[in-house]
Amino acid sequence: MISFLTRVREDPEGPGICSILLTILAFCLVLVTLPFSFCVCIKVVQEYERAVIFRLGRLRQGGAEGPGLFFVLPCIDSYKKVDLRTVSFDVPPQEVLSRDSVTVSVDAVVYYRVSNPTMATNNIEDYSHSTRLLAA
Repeated sequence: MISFLTRVREDPEGPGICSILLTILAFCLVLVTLPFSFCVCIKVVQEYERAVIFRLGRLRQGGAEGPGLFFVLPCIDSYKKVDLRTVSFDVPPQEVLSRDSVTVSVDAVVYYRVSNPTMATNNIEDYSHSTRLLAA
């Protein structure tokens, strides 16, 4: 117990006493309702997806989870699934005027893929919408 308290004091960015107590309370609640809580606590992430988990609004250590099963404490953890597959979309055709005053119609296709799901969820609110705005 003493080593735990000194670790909390040394790391001011670590979880506080309140978050530790809430986590223990949520874990006890899961244990009390064990057969029914598995439906709420166990989540599945496909091979092409990753889950970024937040505990009380802070990013959980270890980064993104997946693929496979992972455990989420109800009311304490929230998660966001990120698709790692390549996404493509069309840019609407635009007409451009060249140097010699000729109108040229330009059409494009944009491909993007998320390489770091943690950075995609934490640094950008909606990375898909942001990419579409850049292309337009």
